[in-house]
Amino acid sequence: MSPDHPAPAPAPARRAWLVWGVGLLAYVVAVMQRTSLGVAGVEAGERYDASASTVASLAVVQLLVYAGLQVPVGVLLDRYGSRRLVVTGALVMALGQAVLALAEPVGLAIVGRLLVGLGDAMTFISVLKLVPAWFPARRVPVVTQLTGIVGQTGQVLSAVPLVALLGGPGWTVAFLSAAGTGVVVGVLALLVLRDSPPHAGPLERSERDIVGDLVSAWRHPGTRLGLWTHFTTQFSGTAFALLWGFPFLVTGEGVRPSTASALLTVFVLAGMMNGPVLGVLVQRHPFRRSWLVLTIVAVNAAGWTLVIAWPGPAPLPVLVLLVLAMATGGPGSLIGFDFARTFNPPDRLGTATGIVNVGGFVASLVTISAVGLVLDLRTCGGTATLADFRAAMSVQYVLWAGGVVAILLSRRRVRRRMAEAGQVVPPVRDALRRRRAVRRAARG
Repeated sequence: MSPDHPAPAPAPARRAWLVWGVGLLAYVVAVMQRTSLGVAGVEAGERYDASASTVASLAVVQLLVYAGLQVPVGVLLDRYGSRRLVVTGALVMALGQAVLALAEPVGLAIVGRLLVGLGDAMTFISVLKLVPAWFPARRVPVVTQLTGIVGQTGQVLSAVPLVALLGGPGWTVAFLSAAGTGVVVGVLALLVLRDSPPHAGPLERSERDIVGDLVSAWRHPGTRLGLWTHFTTQFSGTAFALLWGFPFLVTGEGVRPSTASALLTVFVLAGMMNGPVLGVLVQRHPFRRSWLVLTIVAVNAAGWTLVIAWPGPAPLPVLVLLVLAMATGGPGSLIGFDFARTFNPPDRLGTATGIVNVGGFVASLVTISAVGLVLDLRTCGGTATLADFRAAMSVQYVLWAGGVVAILLSRRRVRRRMAEAGQVVPPVRDALRRRRAVRRAARG
């Protein structure tokens, strides 16, 4: 499926990579701020004398804010640009971490995490909007994948130096250091980032334009195709890595904690390797992106089916296959942003990207909650068995089925709209036949 709108002229390569690099650094730090509480759960419970559910609520409220603000932030992004939002997001997250560092009552800690979620919501889609503004269209899919992949190294910053600070100087120093890092990144973004290359003039926006862009972005089936792509591909791996993977592996499958940690590491590393490959495939086969998405969903569902249907605890090689299957989902979800880019003009790309980004996080929150609900209903407060975990993890099939139906319906509307504009997507069979003919001609 080809773009409805022409790409901007390419920017000077060195300047483009510098701008992207600073934006990427801001996203890496945002991921660090987002995941910082995950490595401090024990310390948080001791500091606030809080139960596990209360500590968990600090993480959930942050994700709710993040998901809920994607569309409003997308609207603001189209009006004010990436530079302002990245700088604001970095400083707001720094303020949230400072509040968390100094807060004594748990209520103030919740305020701190709300601020972190608010700033985090401004960062990723703002950095994504810089990519098509600064790079030629042929490079955008790969650079987008690199943005999502390299950004996840922020988890390393929270898992290594932040943990060291928690174990040494303690809570206050650790989170004030995180806040200071956010301030430094905010200042750097202010100095280096620009919304577009020097030859591109700024866009003047009006309130009426913004409302119209929100409606237009949602009405375009390409935006909805991106939304459902993000919804259907991201949630399984996110729910696994964020909350349920470790207890499923240790309590359900009976593997050792060290083995579970190793499997989660394989999940992250495999995702980092999958991203560039998917980016190249999207770049070379823009008319087959939806087929790539459906393949990724099928791979995820097949991995879980193998583990759930296995008689007794699954052996380690089967669990490795599961995490490798899920590792395609995160990079696959970024294809949703490519749909938003190609079917929306640059001046409403932020709005469209925000709409797409809602999908995966809503699906992840629904999955996390549904798995917990099923476990509670089956165990009544007792210890969950492998059968309980298998029943709970089966809720994913409902989201996959609904997401696939929505993808197919959106794709049909996209292709109908393209046909009306004189762009016909050839059937896969015809495309393969034509490719074989070209190869035979090249050999002859």
